[in-house]
Amino acid sequence: MRNSLSTSIIIAGVALIAAAGIFGCQRTRVEKEGEYTYSVQTVWDEGTHAAFTDLVEFGGKYYITFREGYSHIFDENGKAEGRIRVLESNDGERWESVLDAGIEGIDCRDPKLSVTPDGRLMVLFGGSLYIDRELKGQQGYVMFSSDGKTYSEPEKITLSPDPANETNWLWRVTWNGDTGYGVSYGFGPAGRTLILYQTKDGVSYSEVKSFDFSGFANETTLRFLPGGRMLMMVRRDGDDRMGFWGYADAPYTDWTVRQMPLQVGGPDFVVLEDGAVLAGTRSYAIGSHCKTIIVKGTPEGDFQEVFTLPSDGDTSYPGMLVVGDELWVSYYTTAGVPGKAVIRLAKLPLAALR
Repeated sequence: MRNSLSTSIIIAGVALIAAAGIFGCQRTRVEKEGEYTYSVQTVWDEGTHAAFTDLVEFGGKYYITFREGYSHIFDENGKAEGRIRVLESNDGERWESVLDAGIEGIDCRDPKLSVTPDGRLMVLFGGSLYIDRELKGQQGYVMFSSDGKTYSEPEKITLSPDPANETNWLWRVTWNGDTGYGVSYGFGPAGRTLILYQTKDGVSYSEVKSFDFSGFANETTLRFLPGGRMLMMVRRDGDDRMGFWGYADAPYTDWTVRQMPLQVGGPDFVVLEDGAVLAGTRSYAIGSHCKTIIVKGTPEGDFQEVFTLPSDGDTSYPGMLVVGDELWVSYYTTAGVPGKAVIRLAKLPLAALR
């Protein structure tokens, strides 16, 4: 692949600035005195629609994953057959494709990366079955790699007990010690479900807690505080659409949940050493011009917007990783690239976000 294209932009403290050029034009507010520099790379612009990213460090290298397809869902013939791609980099600057995988007749979507307790790179993704443009079922799949280059064949995950729905999507898994946790959402004969699961091997999952949330709660990211407390960020697409934020101590069956001050889409977040939470999500403030934004908050769920990434249109689904004194954010956007969605990697100084 050709070299990644990057740009650097000066951020002035407590000021509005314009970032122009191939990344479009937008305004970003940084509430911090001083001057900082951040960079944005287009790490993948092949095909027509690359989206739904994640980012992880594994074996001293960096990995970005995403879905590739003709559009957000369907191709020109009404088929949905997205594929999973993984990029690898030694330094976060030059990226190489190491995986291009798919399943015939299945739309492979929203790949998520994690590192298992036994030291393997795990790729979790959802497989959606469409017939005549109607969603008929969803199934979770995993692939594993010991070296980041060679991956196992997609393997179906199992949820126990069976949620009794044809559409069940375990959206992301986060490991804490030797146990992985993830939240599945679904709908069907059993109604709308949101269920917390745990796993030891990344393939077989057992139920921990079923949530009774309103507003079609769905995409959920989990992270942990050093003492083991679990944090939860939940997307909702019904009622007032505001996200939910929750926290619980082991065994993670008794939750404190509050409504967030914003609607979220494709949520991810990291917890910094000082306890601050940085989350990435889609901003719906202007529906015709959505943005990918960074919000800062507390483990108790008090959030405010601190940064807007160069983005527009079909955008969001960030992957987030702290590297040294920077926050790296993978995301996708259609901004400045008519008819295409591309993958970008932003490197933001943590000092600016604080």
